[in-house]
Amino acid sequence: MLDVIIIGAGPIGLACGIEAEKKKARYLILDKGTLVNSLYNYPLNMTFFSTSDKLEIGNVPFISHNAKPTRSEALEYYRRVASSWKLNVKLYEEITTIDQHKSFFKVSTSKSRYSAKNIVIATGFYDRPFLLNVPGEELPKVKHYYSEPHPYFGMEIAVVGSANSAVDVALETYRKGAKKVTMIIREKTIGDNVKYWARPDILNRIEEGSIRAFFEAEITKITPTHVFFRDKKSMHELPNDFVLAMTGYEPNFELLESLGVQFHNDEFKTPVYNADSMESNVEGVYLAGVVCGGYKTNKWFIENSREHAPIAITHIASKL
Repeated sequence: MLDVIIIGAGPIGLACGIEAEKKKARYLILDKGTLVNSLYNYPLNMTFFSTSDKLEIGNVPFISHNAKPTRSEALEYYRRVASSWKLNVKLYEEITTIDQHKSFFKVSTSKSRYSAKNIVIATGFYDRPFLLNVPGEELPKVKHYYSEPHPYFGMEIAVVGSANSAVDVALETYRKGAKKVTMIIREKTIGDNVKYWARPDILNRIEEGSIRAFFEAEITKITPTHVFFRDKKSMHELPNDFVLAMTGYEPNFELLESLGVQFHNDEFKTPVYNADSMESNVEGVYLAGVVCGGYKTNKWFIENSREHAPIAITHIASKL
């Protein structure tokens, strides 16, 4: 019988494991993918907004070559954190069911079964992309993750979205030799929250015609050779090799619902939890990290949600 099972081996899940180590609690961290799986899926040359010190956990120094660390530096850092603390992590082990009993939980995975008195949900949101829900989305040409521009050299690209990731993809594929880059944007303009150095760049490229942009537009169908979409003016048929759908991501609401976690009646589907303990409305079920914001995925980051770990684990330890 474990004291706590931590679901998610991202930075916040690892921070929870560190706190459990400090409290000498019996714990296990489970993840369906690799260590810090969300960060692993970031673009290869991505640079964080934050400085390295704001990404540190467990008093392990994060040293980077520049003021803002890169993806590869972050992966190296969190590997070092897991090794330094000798965290009890099981990777590539997807949870299949969680059965609730009076005073504990039975967790079944793709590889084993476990029992624990408490559960911490630290699953983040980057593993679940928002789908376009249009015919043809299942085609191999449609990508919800972007790693690097090389595969798109000489290709006709449609980029869906107007936030940071879509802008980055459009600019990079254009500069690395994509034959034609077209942005299909549901909003009226490029988002105001786009990075201050990238927003004027993309606006200038659109104005000069290097990158085409259709605003207030929505894809209706994707075929192996074309993308069909409509805007306020008309229907459009665009020759196309790849669709890069940078449409954002969402938390694993199904997991929360299966455990009985309730949600506030707001547009963001914010889960119910006590900020003083991080415990949800379900006794023994705790939330930590980005999942606490529901659809408002820009509310919590590593920098401000790493503090959830000591709050949740301290409350769990007080009950043991």
